[in-house]
Amino acid sequence: MVGKSVLYVLAIASAGVAQTTTYQAESATLSGVTVGTSVAGFSGTGYIEGFDTSTDSITFTINSTTSQLYDLSIIYNGPYGDKYTYIVLNNAGGSQVSLPATTAWTTVPAGQVLLAAGSNSIQIQNNWGWYLIDAIALSPSAPRAPHRITPTPVTPNANSDASALLAYLASVYGSHILAGQQDPASLAWVTQNIGKTPAVLGVDFMDYTASRTSRGAVSSDVDSALAFAQQGGIVTFCWHWGAPAGLYDTPEHPWYSGFYTDATDFDVAAALADPAGANYTLLMQDIDAIAAQLKKLQSAGVPVIWRPLHEAEGGWFWWGARGPEPAKQLWRVLYERLTNVHGLRNLVWEWNSVAPEWYPGDDVVDLVSADTYAQGDHGPISATYNNLLALTNDTKIIAAAEIGSVMDPAQLQAYQADWVYFCVWSGDFIQGGTWNSVEFLKSVYSSEYVLTLDEIQGWKSGNASSLIRGKAR
Repeated sequence: MVGKSVLYVLAIASAGVAQTTTYQAESATLSGVTVGTSVAGFSGTGYIEGFDTSTDSITFTINSTTSQLYDLSIIYNGPYGDKYTYIVLNNAGGSQVSLPATTAWTTVPAGQVLLAAGSNSIQIQNNWGWYLIDAIALSPSAPRAPHRITPTPVTPNANSDASALLAYLASVYGSHILAGQQDPASLAWVTQNIGKTPAVLGVDFMDYTASRTSRGAVSSDVDSALAFAQQGGIVTFCWHWGAPAGLYDTPEHPWYSGFYTDATDFDVAAALADPAGANYTLLMQDIDAIAAQLKKLQSAGVPVIWRPLHEAEGGWFWWGARGPEPAKQLWRVLYERLTNVHGLRNLVWEWNSVAPEWYPGDDVVDLVSADTYAQGDHGPISATYNNLLALTNDTKIIAAAEIGSVMDPAQLQAYQADWVYFCVWSGDFIQGGTWNSVEFLKSVYSSEYVLTLDEIQGWKSGNASSLIRGKAR
């Protein structure tokens, strides 16, 4: 169904007050969706429903008198559970937006859009589908206030390496972004094919715990991290933590997928509720195994951006399968055991979920981050960035810990999306040509805004600034 496009001219209200303009969804151009009126409380003459196939969308046509950045909001109803939608501006670049379950008409921030002077299109694409859209609203974005971070590690008596790493991240936050790449082989591909080496190497503790090593798994990721640090790079570890017990190990759910919720019957809430139980003991043994590897890095003077329990709020990993409270409890157990039992002082703790109810607390988090995948979209991921900004009231540095498509540096700056580093996932995400073309990657890595390995040399001693001096934001 195609409805009449909405045409508005945006303006700043008198007396310097930003004007919010609302655009009714039923007046936009509709594709595969229909106008509904049965759910009371909507504005205008109706709302849009459907969103049951991947091609369904609403397109708003908006005229702007100037080129300007605007805050975008969506007024929606979500009676069918938690959903996501996708916003595309002018057919290129955009953001995934979370639409939490609700039976009331609710306004949710949807990031920002940089409108060009003249005609613009804002499209809401289906994504997870099954939600109701009443309207969108736009208001001119206020200039970003200075960040209010304090680069003091949450680890008591953090060593000089961890302190230097957090201080360095703080020094570039808002003026540059560090290029990062998951997996040593993929990082080598970037060096060979793009001509520059990422500043950050992402590696994984996946194959260092008993549920995998007992089945023959081996890893050299700690050795790779040590070698990269010797080159002057920064390392970040995630942990695809295979459940310590209860793996199904079937053809549908083999043992090596044991970090997934649907591959195990391990109940994290039950394990944490029984510190004297066998499953709690297995959790501690796995943490101790990772502590032994972290101690090797600490002894070598290597600080680690440490990102365990990643993507907890998604629920697809067992540590998030029982909701936010067990996930937050496990985070604090992990923090206490590594910090107080094992005496690790080289960790920069990075939380990796966006929803406020999942956040474990400022006292145990140094960085906040998100993992986002949008194929072929090189937009700034501004909605997610702004949600992370709000999560800690702009008191923590923000990272794009996993991405599929690299963000366009020009858009990052235009949208004030000050991600401190990005880390592209491995394999086809970096080298397949679909998520990122070689030509685009070369343009990113040559940008003055993007820092590579050669440009961060001396970061630990505070001398890296001389290598990037004069690089304009």
